[in-house]
Amino acid sequence: MVFSKVNSKVVKVDVGAAGGVVARTGAMLFYTGQVQFSPHQVPGSQSMAGMGGFTRMAGRMMQGEHERTMLAQGQGEVHYGHAGLEVHVVDMSQGGALCVEASRLLAHNAGLQSSVISVTSQGGGGGRGMLGALRGAAAGALSGTGMFTTQLSGYGSAVLLAHGGFIELPVGGTNPVFVDPDAFVGTYGSVQVELKSAVGWREAMGRGVGEAMQLQCTGQGIVYVQASEEKL
Repeated sequence: MVFSKVNSKVVKVDVGAAGGVVARTGAMLFYTGQVQFSPHQVPGSQSMAGMGGFTRMAGRMMQGEHERTMLAQGQGEVHYGHAGLEVHVVDMSQGGALCVEASRLLAHNAGLQSSVISVTSQGGGGGRGMLGALRGAAAGALSGTGMFTTQLSGYGSAVLLAHGGFIELPVGGTNPVFVDPDAFVGTYGSVQVELKSAVGWREAMGRGVGEAMQLQCTGQGIVYVQASEEKL
């Protein structure tokens, strides 16, 4: 495992052994050794720039998914934390994909493949293509969830952020797992997430998110839930 927890809110990592670390800007608390920091860009966060119409709007939303990040390289040990939030280390030694909103991602080793993807590719959005993505955007605006999400794949470790601690829920049984969008942190494995409306749109506007809109998780893997509905 690349990262180790110092306590419930701080992790440390040997940057040299990790082969470099990507973390959100401002998350570095302190370090020892010879470590260099430089700006880092998530691939895909600007791939829709320069296009017109709905695609340009989607591109702006896609860029909004991207948190500014820094790449740490060299030899030394770095401690990371953010806003006093709880941290959780995900070991990706089995490969697979970790999908998480950028605001809930603290750090990961640089060897992981990182991209910004449309939630519609995971079954969300109520349809296919750009129209399906726009329907997903409308639903996301109501629920507070994003139209795009950050995907990490490969072998390594990543650190997630949450209010009030984490719960790991296995996905793959007979019944789907339904999660309040405000409590949802991310998924690991072959998990498909689809936004479901529990009531009509007019009724939804006057209700709490968890009662009106829910995330249905199916497939095989894990869904990470925070013990709070507070947003980051």
